[in-house]
Amino acid sequence: MIDITKKPDALGALASSLCLVHCVATPFLFVAQSGLVVNHLTMPSWWKFLDFLFLAISFLAVYRSTQTTTINWIKPALWLSYGGLFLIIMNEKMELFPIPEATIYIPTIALIGFHLYNKKYCNCTTNDQCCVHE
Repeated sequence: MIDITKKPDALGALASSLCLVHCVATPFLFVAQSGLVVNHLTMPSWWKFLDFLFLAISFLAVYRSTQTTTINWIKPALWLSYGGLFLIIMNEKMELFPIPEATIYIPTIALIGFHLYNKKYCNCTTNDQCCVHE
């Protein structure tokens, strides 16, 4: 199990990658399910729950990553990406505005990229070993 206090970027990149797979797989699940249940476009409740699970894990990873990085621009980049993902998922659940389904890929891929960048270039594990690259 990945310890969030020691490797939040690894957890964040993993959670965001799994979220991306979840988003890509959803249309295929709809097609597969439509052959079984005619005229019902409902997803299993456990599949819908994954959105909230990924949001919770991503929040923890972004929170911890922003505490341990010294790259100033990565902090708002991670939070903006998470905020975008949160708003898109909440909009999808509440059906407030018509937003194309593919929009969710933008903050998801951004989160993956920012976590991987932070993991590679500037992840502080202790105060005396923080990176100095900006």
